[in-house]
Amino acid sequence: MKTKKLRELLKSEEVIRVIGAHNGLSAKLAEQAGFDAVWASGLEISATHAVPDANILTMTENLQTAIVMNQSTSIPIICDCDSGYGSVNNVIRMVKEYERNGIAGICIEDKQFPKINSFVNSTQKLSPIDEFASKIRAAKDTQQDPDFVLIARVEALIAGQSMEEAIKRASAYKDAGADAILIHSKMNEIDEIREFVELYKGSIPIVVVPTTYPNIGVNDLKNIGISMVIYANHGLRSSISAMEKTFSRIIKDGTTAGIESNISSMHKVFELQGMFEMRQLEDKYNDSNLKGGENV
Repeated sequence: MKTKKLRELLKSEEVIRVIGAHNGLSAKLAEQAGFDAVWASGLEISATHAVPDANILTMTENLQTAIVMNQSTSIPIICDCDSGYGSVNNVIRMVKEYERNGIAGICIEDKQFPKINSFVNSTQKLSPIDEFASKIRAAKDTQQDPDFVLIARVEALIAGQSMEEAIKRASAYKDAGADAILIHSKMNEIDEIREFVELYKGSIPIVVVPTTYPNIGVNDLKNIGISMVIYANHGLRSSISAMEKTFSRIIKDGTTAGIESNISSMHKVFELQGMFEMRQLEDKYNDSNLKGGENV
């Protein structure tokens, strides 16, 4: 099971490498590239609907995308579930639905609902510690598979609060039953994360999202005690950049000749779709039908 696979990864001494994705195709490409797991990114999924990452999409819309991603790959899917889509009761239903559909893990953050993306220049309103800890307890009480993973995301540093507050929140969420702590930062260097790791005395894995500090390498993260790194939005950002260049070039040139050598072949598209496998199965069973008919 993918839940067991994710749980085993968390027990590993190596840093788990996770990449953000937003549909079945991007999840499949993530697996082919060699990532350990896929992050069903709230930012990426909302962007593909051309709406803000601010709880505009419903839980069901996000889950349906995650299901397609899960069906497209053999590696675990970790779902970005914002602040749990509402109250404790919303979290309970969320866990039931995500677990029932084979999702390996979820991440919820301690912002108030509706949330707004952490990198938007806006006031980030945090939930009271006890309120968010209750969501964690409810989630862990609800899950049926003991290997199902819940990551608690601490947004104190994003909200401009103190390191002491971040440590306090992380400790409370660990005590409530979280399987890992995601400490989020928008600083340009790793210093804030390093300080958190040094001060935090919890025994569960620590997860980071290095969107604003891209120069830190996996080995450096391992050396300071990080267990998982999530490259949460790079699939989306690279695809936007590539499409912009391609579309603009076609309009400018009035032909696709100038971009054909820089884009994937139709053969690659068919390969990712499973077209060749489908045709092989058609041939196999059509041959079987013919042979069966001849034996009658």
